[in-house]
Amino acid sequence: MSKSDVSTYSQWLQPHNLLRLSVVVALLTIVLKTLAWWLTGSVGLLSDALESFVNLAGAMFALTMVTVAKRPADTEHPYGHYKAEYFSAGFEGVLVIGASLAIAWAALSRLWNPQPLEQLSWGLMLSLLSTVFNGLLAWVMLRSSRKYRSMALEGDARHLLTDVWTSVGVVVGLLAAALTGWLWVDALVALAVAVHICVQGVQLVWQSSQGLMDQALDAPQRLKIDTLLDGYVKSNEGVNFDNISSRQAGERSFVDFHMHVPGQWSVQRAAQLRSEIEAALLRAIPGLYARIELLPMGMNTVSEVADGEQGGEAQGAAKEGLST
Repeated sequence: MSKSDVSTYSQWLQPHNLLRLSVVVALLTIVLKTLAWWLTGSVGLLSDALESFVNLAGAMFALTMVTVAKRPADTEHPYGHYKAEYFSAGFEGVLVIGASLAIAWAALSRLWNPQPLEQLSWGLMLSLLSTVFNGLLAWVMLRSSRKYRSMALEGDARHLLTDVWTSVGVVVGLLAAALTGWLWVDALVALAVAVHICVQGVQLVWQSSQGLMDQALDAPQRLKIDTLLDGYVKSNEGVNFDNISSRQAGERSFVDFHMHVPGQWSVQRAAQLRSEIEAALLRAIPGLYARIELLPMGMNTVSEVADGEQGGEAQGAAKEGLST
């Protein structure tokens, strides 16, 4: 494979291109699953088709949010637009929960009034074909989401995987109904599908809320940062780090901390070490934005001093309350 072929392949694996493909696949699966429901009359396949509409809406919104997230920082958004991807995950979660309620309603109606199933062979074939499309796309999207650290892409991929397992459950329900003659099995499976995707929707909403509330980097990334900084403390006498905080915003990671250096150091020497640390952090965690504030050893910022005074006042008030 030539370099140009590799470049073209990598370009297709970028989030916005995969989400465009997700829209196309969602339209295709809607046609296939709706046709399968029309041929069989299965409420399980109807629930599967309804979830595909959710997939389409989610993919379109995710594509919009990824486009917004790529916008450069401006005066009103100096830290960029990276968090836009979390809105995508939250939106998909709400849609999934809504679809699960609609599926449950249809399944309960069919449970009390079972209907005979027809042309199962064609219906199963169409459902399995759409499942293959969704499964392959979800696998590629998950791999790409880890590379580009895209929350929107990961959310859409996991949504597609939910659709895959939903389709598998529906097929099992149809086969069980055909083999046993118990028509209520199809509706029962549809109810189980509704519960399953409702749980997935709640999880998506929760993940989105955590990202919007500036969730810290995960434990492995924080360990990398701590280990790297400890190495610089050991190799540079008089250097220390404190007030380390981190957050994740879409594909971009942020870390802020204070770097204390000996007071006799020149500004140039301290700045050179800071640049070296920034480069090392970026190599350890690609896409990381580090903001390092230089301070002489033993000195704190005004905000730290104020926070310390407020904390002291709070402790004093608590002690007075206990004494009284």
